[in-house]
Order: sequence, then structure tokens, then C-alpha cells
Amino acid sequence: MWNAAVHAEYLHDHSDYGFDVGNVRFSWETLKAKRDAYVTHLNRIYRNNLDKAKIQTIQGHARFTNDPEPTVEVDGKKYTAPHILIATGGQPTVVSDAEVPGASLGITSDGFFELETLPKRTVIVGAGYIAVEMAGILSTLGSKTSLVIRQTGVLRNFDSLISSNCTKELQNSGIDLWKNSQLKSVSKTDRGLEVTIITKDPEKKNDEEKISTIQEVDCLLWAIGRQPNTLGLNISETGVDTDERGHIIVDEFQNTSRPGIYAVGDVCGKALLTPVAIAAGRKLAHRLFEGKKDSKLDYSTIPTVVFSHPPIGTVGLTEDEAIKSWGKENVKIYKTSFTPMYHALTSRKSQCIMKLVCVGKEEKVVGLHMQGLGCDEMLQGFAVAIKMGATKADFDKSIAIHPTSSEEFVTMR
Repeated sequence: MWNAAVHAEYLHDHSDYGFDVGNVRFSWETLKAKRDAYVTHLNRIYRNNLDKAKIQTIQGHARFTNDPEPTVEVDGKKYTAPHILIATGGQPTVVSDAEVPGASLGITSDGFFELETLPKRTVIVGAGYIAVEMAGILSTLGSKTSLVIRQTGVLRNFDSLISSNCTKELQNSGIDLWKNSQLKSVSKTDRGLEVTIITKDPEKKNDEEKISTIQEVDCLLWAIGRQPNTLGLNISETGVDTDERGHIIVDEFQNTSRPGIYAVGDVCGKALLTPVAIAAGRKLAHRLFEGKKDSKLDYSTIPTVVFSHPPIGTVGLTEDEAIKSWGKENVKIYKTSFTPMYHALTSRKSQCIMKLVCVGKEEKVVGLHMQGLGCDEMLQGFAVAIKMGATKADFDKSIAIHPTSSEEFVTMR
């Protein structure tokens, strides 16, 4: 879906590069059909791989029992083993009608993939990466999109430079951003949904609120976070400890509080990324079945990409996190902002911003943050260098690749 949106962006630039593309039409239906077919193909491949490995697949909903040994029950049949792994992932947080009247008239990111047509008018609630990605895709493909956020910026858990720049890019792209706002209610009319929004002015000392409505909404999408997918697992019968949000608590080796039961992935509530779950699962398998007793995943310095427009790449500590850990006097920041060469000829402009977070006299690079064209593909190599302990001097020793955006990281002064 993001790639389709990128194509839409490039279409705006074709005339600036001398191409006359004429009347171009977009078909959501064609894209959805091809995407669904590809996902079905992937599912078939994964299932075949399981069969080839002679892994027994049990179809159904599992729940833990109160048997003395760790046991799960599926459709009335019980299964036990020396090792039981919980890897049920997470699911979108759902707002109830009791919290926001009419909230159930909206969908989550799961429902996004079921949309049969491109909504003409979309309202998205949330400020995290899913909200940002969904807003970018829908807006770029032609849906008039509003994004409702509780504070003044998106991606507040990211480095402040990323948060502020992404917020600006969203607005520059034409997305209608409602800051310091929350949904009050949703109602259904003959012309679509009517979304009522409460907006507070943070500068005012009193509690004065402004009430506004967005009418004729085709799609209301809740993207306010995710929760562990443990409903129905009957975890309370196992003696496995969970936190206040229901995430399964594990130690550094993915052990739960119950011997013989382990957990990996989003259900643990830490670093909610598919490659993290895969890596943690592999490390656990090495420890349990290959005798590598010290095998465990290092959860520090995990690279991640937000498929916004333009994309974001980030790895390591934010500036604030580095200052908190090392002290402001021991942190050195290098940053730059520029227009990528691609946009030299285009009327549509988008900045590229970059930041290096360095600590100590040797200026070890502990954080790298960027947003701009190509930053998604740029990140992996820098993540390897940072994981290996690269310093700013190591970056400076590298010869720049010109003309690219990535060269800025090795020429910062």
C-alpha cells in the first residue's frame, strides 16, 4: 500500500522531469485484489514450509488448563510438552461506545485491509506510527484525510527532531491535522459519519473547549495503540505473570514466571516489530534445542522504519535518552537538513533531516535518526555500524558517495 502511495507521489513529479503522463486513474480495487492474492500466496508458502518440516499444525483456539503440567486445550483435546511458547502477537486497541458514543462505527488497522473502495473522506485517530502510515497512504492515494491527535505532534516516543519534522511533513502534504484534540462522539447520517471533536487550547489556563464536527466521513479509523492478543488463552490458570496492560512478563531469555512456558513477540509488549519476534524465537530455539545456554536476543539498538511520506529511519537512543543516561555535558549532537537532489527539479518539495547522537570523549554513535527520501533503505547499513560500536571518527573516515543523501552522515561537522 505504501509503494502504491509512493507511485502517486512520483506522478506529481513526472511533468517536472519532462514526462507527459496524461490522464492517470487509480484503481483501489485492482490494488486490493493483487495485494490479497499476494498475501494468500505467502500464507500458502508458510504452510508448505511447515508441512515440509513435518510440523503438526493444529487448527483452532488454544486455552491453558489448570492441569499440574503446562497444558493447552484445543477443541476439547489436551496437549502438553516440555516447552510451550506463547507467540500470539498483538491486536489493535478498540474504543468502546461507552468511552466514545458511536466509536464502533469506526474501524482499526485490521479493517483497513478489508476496505473494498478508497474512502473519499477519512478521519484517523492516533499519533503513533500506524496512524502516521495510514494517514500518508490514504491521503496520497486521494482520500481527504484528517488526523486527530491529543497533543501537538505525532510520534512522540521518537527523537524530537523526527516528531516535529514528521508533523510538519504531514501538514505540508495536505493532511488536515487536529492538534490537542479528541473525539467526543460519532453518529451515522444519510451522508456518512458525523465526527464530533473536542479541541483544547494548551496556552489557555482554563478548561475552555472548542467543539467541531467533520461531516460526510466515509471511514473513521482508530489507530490509538495495540494490546496483547491473550483474550481466551486463560493465562490466569498458568501462574504466568502479566503486567498491568496484560503483556506477558519475561526475563532476558524469554522465560515466563512458569517453568516450561515462554513468550516472544508483541505479546510481551517490547519492541513491537516482526523481525524482533523472529530473532527472539530463533535465539530461544538455539538455547532450548542446541544447548546454547547463553543464547538470547539483545534488545538494544534495534533499527526501525516508519513508512511515512517521506520514510523515517531510526536506531539507538534519542537525544533525550542519551542525555538522561550520560548527562548533557557528555552528549554531542550533529544534525543537518537539506533538500534531496531528486527535488531539485520538482515543484513538490520534501526535506531530508538527519541527526547523530554521540557520547563520551570518543564520540561513540549511540543514536541515528533521519527522515527523507530513501531513508528506509539507508538505515540497515548504519545500524550494523552502530551495533559494532562505531564512533563519529569512524563515520568521518568513510568516503562520501556523491551525489546521495546518505553522504551527509559522513560529512557532518
